[in-house]
Amino acid sequence: MPTRILSLWYGEQMADASEEGPILVFLGPTLRLAEAEAVLDAIYLRPAAQGDILLAAHAFRPRAMVLIDGQFEDRPAVRHKEILWAMAQGIVMVGAASMGALRAAELRDFGMKGVGLIYRWYRRWALSSLREVRGSPLALAPDDAVAVHSGPAELGFLPLTDSLVDLQRTFSVLMRSKVITPAERNFLTTMARNLNFRERTLAAVLGAEGWPDGRFQELRQTVVGQKRKDALLALHTAPSLVRSAHAASGGDSWVATNTFMRDLEAGGIDSNLVNTYKLNP
Repeated sequence: MPTRILSLWYGEQMADASEEGPILVFLGPTLRLAEAEAVLDAIYLRPAAQGDILLAAHAFRPRAMVLIDGQFEDRPAVRHKEILWAMAQGIVMVGAASMGALRAAELRDFGMKGVGLIYRWYRRWALSSLREVRGSPLALAPDDAVAVHSGPAELGFLPLTDSLVDLQRTFSVLMRSKVITPAERNFLTTMARNLNFRERTLAAVLGAEGWPDGRFQELRQTVVGQKRKDALLALHTAPSLVRSAHAASGGDSWVATNTFMRDLEAGGIDSNLVNTYKLNP
Protein backbone atom coordinates (compact mmCIF):
# COMPACT_ATOMS: atom_id res chain seq x y z
CA MET A 1 0.00 0.00 0.00
CA PRO A 2 1.57 3.35 -0.95
CA THR A 3 2.32 5.80 1.81
CA ARG A 4 0.62 9.17 1.83
CA ILE A 5 -0.30 12.01 4.13
CA LEU A 6 -3.99 12.81 4.16
CA SER A 7 -6.43 15.57 4.90
CA LEU A 8 -7.81 15.71 8.41
CA TRP A 9 -11.15 14.66 6.97
CA TYR A 10 -10.54 10.97 6.73
CA GLY A 11 -13.74 10.31 4.86
CA GLU A 12 -12.20 11.80 1.72
CA GLN A 13 -10.20 8.63 1.10
CA MET A 14 -11.05 5.15 2.27
CA ALA A 15 -8.61 2.29 2.60
CA ASP A 16 -9.20 -0.87 0.62
CA ALA A 17 -10.67 -3.58 2.80
CA SER A 18 -8.11 -6.19 3.81
CA GLU A 19 -7.95 -9.03 6.25
CA GLU A 20 -5.30 -7.41 8.40
CA GLY A 21 -5.73 -3.73 7.69
CA PRO A 22 -3.00 -1.10 7.40
CA ILE A 23 -0.85 0.59 10.02
CA LEU A 24 -1.71 4.26 10.52
CA VAL A 25 0.85 6.82 11.72
CA PHE A 26 -0.04 10.24 13.13
CA LEU A 27 2.98 12.33 12.22
CA GLY A 28 3.91 16.01 12.22
CA PRO A 29 6.96 18.08 13.18
CA THR A 30 8.87 15.28 14.92
CA LEU A 31 10.01 13.55 11.73
CA ARG A 32 10.05 14.43 8.04
CA LEU A 33 7.56 12.42 6.01
CA ALA A 34 10.19 11.24 3.53
CA GLU A 35 12.27 9.77 6.36
CA ALA A 36 9.26 8.01 7.80
CA GLU A 37 8.21 6.56 4.44
CA ALA A 38 11.68 5.09 3.98
CA VAL A 39 11.27 3.11 7.21
CA LEU A 40 7.65 1.97 7.35
CA ASP A 41 5.05 1.34 4.66
CA ALA A 42 2.01 2.89 6.30
CA ILE A 43 -0.74 5.46 5.91
CA TYR A 44 0.53 8.76 7.29
CA LEU A 45 -1.94 11.17 8.81
CA ARG A 46 -1.64 14.63 10.32
CA PRO A 47 -1.04 15.03 14.09
CA ALA A 48 -3.98 13.60 15.99
CA ALA A 49 -6.52 15.70 17.85
CA GLN A 50 -9.70 14.78 19.68
CA GLY A 51 -11.83 12.42 17.61
CA ASP A 52 -9.22 11.67 14.95
CA ILE A 53 -8.50 8.15 16.17
CA LEU A 54 -12.20 7.32 16.00
CA LEU A 55 -12.52 8.78 12.49
CA ALA A 56 -9.34 7.12 11.25
CA ALA A 57 -10.45 3.73 12.56
CA HIS A 58 -13.70 3.92 10.61
CA ALA A 59 -11.99 5.21 7.48
CA PHE A 60 -9.17 2.66 7.29
CA ARG A 61 -10.06 -0.32 9.51
CA PRO A 62 -6.40 -0.52 10.66
CA ARG A 63 -4.68 -3.29 12.54
CA ALA A 64 -2.54 -0.75 14.39
CA MET A 65 -1.97 2.95 14.94
CA VAL A 66 1.32 4.65 15.81
CA LEU A 67 0.77 7.94 17.61
CA ILE A 68 3.78 10.23 17.36
CA ASP A 69 2.52 13.81 17.04
CA GLY A 70 -0.68 15.37 18.31
CA GLN A 71 -2.45 18.71 18.22
CA PHE A 72 -3.29 20.59 21.39
CA GLU A 73 -3.75 24.29 20.62
CA ASP A 74 -6.31 24.93 17.89
CA ARG A 75 -8.12 21.66 18.65
CA PRO A 76 -8.52 19.62 21.85
CA ALA A 77 -5.80 17.01 22.36
CA VAL A 78 -6.40 13.36 21.54
CA ARG A 79 -8.40 11.82 24.37
CA HIS A 80 -7.39 8.86 26.50
CA LYS A 81 -10.91 7.52 26.05
CA GLU A 82 -10.64 7.20 22.29
CA ILE A 83 -7.33 5.36 22.60
CA LEU A 84 -8.99 2.94 25.01
CA TRP A 85 -11.87 2.64 22.54
CA ALA A 86 -9.45 1.75 19.74
CA MET A 87 -7.78 -0.94 21.83
CA ALA A 88 -11.19 -2.33 22.73
CA GLN A 89 -11.78 -2.80 18.98
CA GLY A 90 -8.58 -4.88 18.73
CA ILE A 91 -6.43 -2.10 17.28
CA VAL A 92 -2.83 -2.18 18.56
CA MET A 93 -1.89 1.29 19.82
CA VAL A 94 1.77 2.37 19.87
CA GLY A 95 3.08 5.71 21.16
CA ALA A 96 6.47 7.40 20.99
CA ALA A 97 8.52 10.60 20.77
CA SER A 98 5.96 13.32 21.42
CA MET A 99 2.26 13.24 22.33
CA GLY A 100 2.46 9.52 21.67
CA ALA A 101 5.07 9.00 24.38
CA LEU A 102 2.96 10.87 26.91
CA ARG A 103 -0.23 8.96 26.13
CA ALA A 104 1.62 5.63 26.08
CA ALA A 105 3.07 6.30 29.51
CA GLU A 106 -0.35 7.23 30.87
CA LEU A 107 -2.07 4.20 29.32
CA ARG A 108 0.63 1.57 29.65
CA ASP A 109 -1.35 -0.34 32.28
CA PHE A 110 -4.30 -0.51 29.89
CA GLY A 111 -2.36 -2.04 27.01
CA MET A 112 -0.91 0.84 24.98
CA LYS A 113 2.66 0.13 23.88
CA GLY A 114 5.38 2.74 24.37
CA VAL A 115 8.69 2.98 22.52
CA GLY A 116 11.85 4.99 23.13
CA LEU A 117 13.74 7.00 25.71
CA ILE A 118 11.16 9.78 26.02
CA TYR A 119 8.44 7.25 26.78
CA ARG A 120 10.65 5.71 29.47
CA TRP A 121 11.29 9.17 30.92
CA TYR A 122 7.57 9.81 31.19
CA ARG A 123 7.13 6.44 32.86
CA ARG A 124 9.91 7.24 35.32
CA TRP A 125 8.54 10.66 36.19
CA ALA A 126 4.96 9.46 36.59
CA LEU A 127 2.49 12.30 36.84
CA SER A 128 1.59 11.27 40.38
CA SER A 129 5.13 11.94 41.59
CA LEU A 130 6.00 15.07 39.62
CA ARG A 131 5.22 17.30 42.60
CA GLU A 132 8.27 15.84 44.31
CA VAL A 133 10.69 16.44 41.41
CA ARG A 134 9.34 19.58 39.74
CA GLY A 135 11.97 21.70 41.45
CA SER A 136 14.77 19.75 39.81
CA PRO A 137 16.20 21.31 36.63
CA LEU A 138 16.47 17.81 35.14
CA ALA A 139 12.85 16.73 35.64
CA LEU A 140 10.52 16.56 32.67
CA ALA A 141 7.57 18.92 32.49
CA PRO A 142 4.51 16.79 31.68
CA ASP A 143 2.69 19.33 29.54
CA ASP A 144 5.23 20.85 27.24
CA ALA A 145 8.48 18.91 27.40
CA VAL A 146 7.87 17.48 23.91
CA ALA A 147 5.95 20.44 22.47
CA VAL A 148 7.29 22.52 19.59
CA HIS A 149 5.88 25.38 17.55
CA SER A 150 5.58 24.31 13.91
CA GLY A 151 4.69 25.60 10.49
CA PRO A 152 1.42 24.74 8.72
CA ALA A 153 0.58 21.46 7.03
CA GLU A 154 1.44 22.98 3.66
CA LEU A 155 5.05 23.23 4.84
CA GLY A 156 5.06 19.73 6.29
CA PHE A 157 4.66 20.91 9.89
CA LEU A 158 8.23 22.22 9.82
CA PRO A 159 9.44 22.63 13.45
CA LEU A 160 10.22 26.24 14.32
CA THR A 161 11.42 25.70 17.89
CA ASP A 162 13.35 23.07 19.88
CA SER A 163 11.66 20.74 22.33
CA LEU A 164 12.70 20.73 25.97
CA VAL A 165 13.58 17.03 25.85
CA ASP A 166 15.94 17.57 22.92
CA LEU A 167 17.60 20.52 24.66
CA GLN A 168 17.97 18.60 27.92
CA ARG A 169 19.60 15.70 26.11
CA THR A 170 21.87 18.13 24.26
CA PHE A 171 23.03 19.88 27.43
CA SER A 172 23.70 16.54 29.12
CA VAL A 173 25.78 15.32 26.17
CA LEU A 174 27.74 18.59 26.12
CA MET A 175 28.44 18.25 29.83
CA ARG A 176 29.65 14.67 29.50
CA SER A 177 31.90 15.81 26.64
CA LYS A 178 33.24 18.56 28.94
CA VAL A 179 32.14 21.27 26.51
CA ILE A 180 30.12 22.84 29.32
CA THR A 181 30.29 22.44 33.08
CA PRO A 182 27.62 20.80 35.25
CA ALA A 183 26.70 24.25 36.54
CA GLU A 184 26.23 25.51 32.98
CA ARG A 185 24.16 22.45 32.14
CA ASN A 186 21.84 23.10 35.08
CA PHE A 187 21.56 26.80 34.26
CA LEU A 188 20.81 26.20 30.58
CA THR A 189 18.24 23.54 31.40
CA THR A 190 16.50 25.85 33.83
CA MET A 191 16.46 28.62 31.22
CA ALA A 192 14.94 26.25 28.67
CA ARG A 193 12.25 25.12 31.10
CA ASN A 194 11.29 28.70 31.85
CA LEU A 195 10.69 29.56 28.18
CA ASN A 196 7.31 29.04 26.56
CA PHE A 197 7.49 26.22 24.01
CA ARG A 198 6.63 28.72 21.24
CA GLU A 199 9.87 30.59 22.01
CA ARG A 200 12.09 27.73 23.14
CA THR A 201 15.13 27.47 20.87
CA LEU A 202 18.78 26.78 21.48
CA ALA A 203 19.56 30.31 20.27
CA ALA A 204 17.13 31.84 22.77
CA VAL A 205 18.54 29.82 25.66
CA LEU A 206 22.18 30.61 24.85
CA GLY A 207 21.34 34.23 24.12
CA ALA A 208 19.81 34.62 27.57
CA GLU A 209 23.22 33.76 29.03
CA GLY A 210 25.01 36.10 26.62
CA TRP A 211 26.84 33.44 24.64
CA PRO A 212 28.35 34.79 21.37
CA ASP A 213 26.88 33.82 17.99
CA GLY A 214 29.99 31.84 17.12
CA ARG A 215 29.50 29.59 20.14
CA PHE A 216 25.88 29.10 19.21
CA GLN A 217 26.75 28.00 15.68
CA GLU A 218 29.23 25.52 17.12
CA LEU A 219 26.71 24.02 19.54
CA ARG A 220 23.87 24.03 17.00
CA GLN A 221 25.60 21.12 15.28
CA THR A 222 25.49 19.08 18.49
CA VAL A 223 21.74 19.23 19.16
CA VAL A 224 20.47 15.76 20.04
CA GLY A 225 17.23 15.00 18.18
CA GLN A 226 15.84 12.55 20.72
CA LYS A 227 12.28 12.95 19.48
CA ARG A 228 13.38 12.08 15.95
CA LYS A 229 15.35 9.06 17.20
CA ASP A 230 12.38 7.75 19.15
CA ALA A 231 10.02 8.26 16.21
CA LEU A 232 12.32 6.29 13.90
CA LEU A 233 12.61 3.52 16.49
CA ALA A 234 8.83 3.33 16.77
CA LEU A 235 8.46 3.00 13.01
CA HIS A 236 11.20 0.35 12.84
CA THR A 237 9.66 -1.73 15.62
CA ALA A 238 5.94 -1.21 14.87
CA PRO A 239 5.54 -4.32 12.67
CA SER A 240 7.12 -6.61 15.27
CA LEU A 241 5.09 -5.01 18.06
CA VAL A 242 1.91 -5.60 16.09
CA ARG A 243 2.83 -9.20 15.30
CA SER A 244 3.65 -10.00 18.90
CA ALA A 245 0.67 -8.22 20.39
CA HIS A 246 -1.96 -10.34 22.02
CA ALA A 247 -5.61 -9.34 21.95
CA ALA A 248 -5.84 -5.71 22.96
CA SER A 249 -6.44 -5.34 26.67
CA GLY A 250 -8.45 -2.14 26.50
CA GLY A 251 -11.84 -3.86 26.23
CA ASP A 252 -12.54 -4.06 29.94
CA SER A 253 -11.39 -0.46 30.35
CA TRP A 254 -13.69 1.10 27.80
CA VAL A 255 -16.78 2.88 29.10
CA ALA A 256 -18.59 5.44 26.97
CA THR A 257 -19.12 8.26 29.43
CA ASN A 258 -21.65 11.03 28.80
CA THR A 259 -18.86 13.62 28.88
CA PHE A 260 -16.88 11.85 26.17
CA MET A 261 -19.94 11.47 23.94
CA ARG A 262 -20.89 15.13 24.39
CA ASP A 263 -17.34 16.21 23.55
CA LEU A 264 -17.47 14.24 20.31
CA GLU A 265 -20.74 15.84 19.34
CA ALA A 266 -19.42 19.29 20.22
CA GLY A 267 -16.51 18.63 17.85
CA GLY A 268 -18.87 17.78 15.01
CA ILE A 269 -18.23 14.03 15.23
CA ASP A 270 -21.10 11.56 15.07
CA SER A 271 -21.07 9.77 18.43
CA ASN A 272 -22.80 6.78 16.83
CA LEU A 273 -19.39 5.87 15.41
CA VAL A 274 -18.44 4.71 18.89
CA ASN A 275 -20.97 1.89 18.87
CA THR A 276 -21.01 0.81 15.23
CA TYR A 277 -17.38 -0.10 14.55
CA LYS A 278 -17.56 -3.85 15.05
CA LEU A 279 -21.03 -3.98 13.56
CA ASN A 280 -19.81 -2.62 10.21
CA PRO A 281 -16.57 -4.43 9.31
